[in-house]
Amino acid sequence: MFELPEYITLARQLNETVAGKTVRSGSLGNSPHKFVWYNRTPEEFAGLVAGKTVGQAHVRGRWLFLPLQPGYVLLLGECGGRLLYHAPGASLPDKYHLWLTLDDGSALTALTQMWGAMELYEAGQELARQYVKGMRPTPVEPAFTFDYFTALIAGLRAGEKRSVKALLTQEQLIPGLGNAIAQDIMFRAGLHPRHPIGELSEAQQRALYDAIRVTLEAAIARGGRYDEFDLYNRPGGYYRLMDNAAVGRPCPTCGTTVAKTQYLGGACCFCPRCQV
Repeated sequence: MFELPEYITLARQLNETVAGKTVRSGSLGNSPHKFVWYNRTPEEFAGLVAGKTVGQAHVRGRWLFLPLQPGYVLLLGECGGRLLYHAPGASLPDKYHLWLTLDDGSALTALTQMWGAMELYEAGQELARQYVKGMRPTPVEPAFTFDYFTALIAGLRAGEKRSVKALLTQEQLIPGLGNAIAQDIMFRAGLHPRHPIGELSEAQQRALYDAIRVTLEAAIARGGRYDEFDLYNRPGGYYRLMDNAAVGRPCPTCGTTVAKTQYLGGACCFCPRCQV
């Protein structure tokens, strides 16, 4: 699944490649998938996007906003799979869940392997969509300060008990993060996935905040994770410290064998010694 580093990479590449081009035609999927969410019929979509100009893409959390001007925004969110650019004359995939042909003969296609939203809104209405409306600050925004982060934790302490992994991956408390990037964040912070946020010291909160920023900066700089793909179908260059490949191998910090457990709906890879 795409997380914040992958979406930022895709938005930058869209702006370099297709911004300013005109949509010649648009089509929704030719491969039925009950977990791809549309808000338009194929006929509506085709009629609304034809003749629109592609604007500057931007990202919030795990949502990519692509203006189709005048008047509309294509919203892609919570997706995994491929969002690809095809140069004029290039072979196109047999299966897709969204297809835009542009005026120079190039194309964009999207195909999700799990689930995701591919929705077209009148400009401004996308901000009312569930999970976009009321989104908290993301870690790449100026509002995501250490003071904001500690206030977020303080507010959550007053409710149900939560762990560090729950803070990072559930309910988009910190938008843009997912289970994959959370593994490296927790490792860099020296925190076990089950560590209760109610027991975090100020120093541990600082370590966790710094780990979020450092990990995201590294993944963004390398174009996303190695097991996800960019607009040109190239894998990202960020290799995670804690993933399935690390399990059973020595921890890069202390040499202890890296362990794996299932927790909160996904696998957690961690160092039993470094992460407390």
